[in-house]
Amino acid sequence: MTTALITHPACLNHVNPPGHPESVARLERVNEALSDLDLLRVEAPAGRDSHILRAHPLAYLERMKEAPAGPLDPDTHKSPGTLAAAYRGVGAVVKAVDMVMEGAADNVFCAIRPPGHHAEREKPMGFCLFGNVAIAAKHALEMHGLSRVAIMDFDVHHGNGTQDLLWNEERTLFVSTHQMPLYPGTGAAHERGAHDNVLNVPLDSNGSGADMRAAMERQVLPAIDAFEPELLLVSAGFDAHHADPLANLHWREDDFAWITEQLCDLAAKHCRGRLVSVLEGGYDLDALAASAKAHVKVLMERKHER
Repeated sequence: MTTALITHPACLNHVNPPGHPESVARLERVNEALSDLDLLRVEAPAGRDSHILRAHPLAYLERMKEAPAGPLDPDTHKSPGTLAAAYRGVGAVVKAVDMVMEGAADNVFCAIRPPGHHAEREKPMGFCLFGNVAIAAKHALEMHGLSRVAIMDFDVHHGNGTQDLLWNEERTLFVSTHQMPLYPGTGAAHERGAHDNVLNVPLDSNGSGADMRAAMERQVLPAIDAFEPELLLVSAGFDAHHADPLANLHWREDDFAWITEQLCDLAAKHCRGRLVSVLEGGYDLDALAASAKAHVKVLMERKHER
């Protein structure tokens, strides 16, 4: 068994305006950092409309298809290659779920862009078009017959889109650690979901990795453990790194490795090791590359632990 890496060259064809932090170079640097690792490398298939429609309404999907190249909101842009990239991202997360559920891989890292965790049901925002992780959760529930899927989002920004898409889904637990105050302004602790299925753990600005570990041990890990998920999905944003230009937390590579170790432990305990990780943010290229590699190396180390 193995750790799989799913990506596609089309994800490099989503081009934001010059100076935009969500750049093609982000994925290039992640791919370069992972190039020397012994991973099962899989080309992402194109996602289907039916996958997207599990999370977004048809009117929204049609609007995204018909929108011309240009800004979709002040932060989120469409280029000629954006839609194809987004469909490959959706296809990657669906393929990843299928692989871990069918035993073709122990765990998977999806190196894709545009990211997804800010895309709400009918609103592109925060560099995101489609809710990749929420789509993966819906696919696992509806196509693989699971009854409990947990999502851990450790991106420095709150995953408002994932929360919106899964707010009424009692078969999921969405957990987010994030700096507060910070974009997008959501993620207060009192936001609990329609079925008490959301756990937001805001972190103070300038917090350290030690602060994060304490919050994880106090709130996050016990909540996921109590939920007893059958599959663990991860929104892996690396923008809580101390070098990141868009936030003010002070995590380092070993903090991302530590989080990954804890999540792998929970996946081994409850999910037969089944874990799918999906790239979200991270905007300092060196920090992103090093942190993503630290994350994937832990996935590889834990791949045989069932």
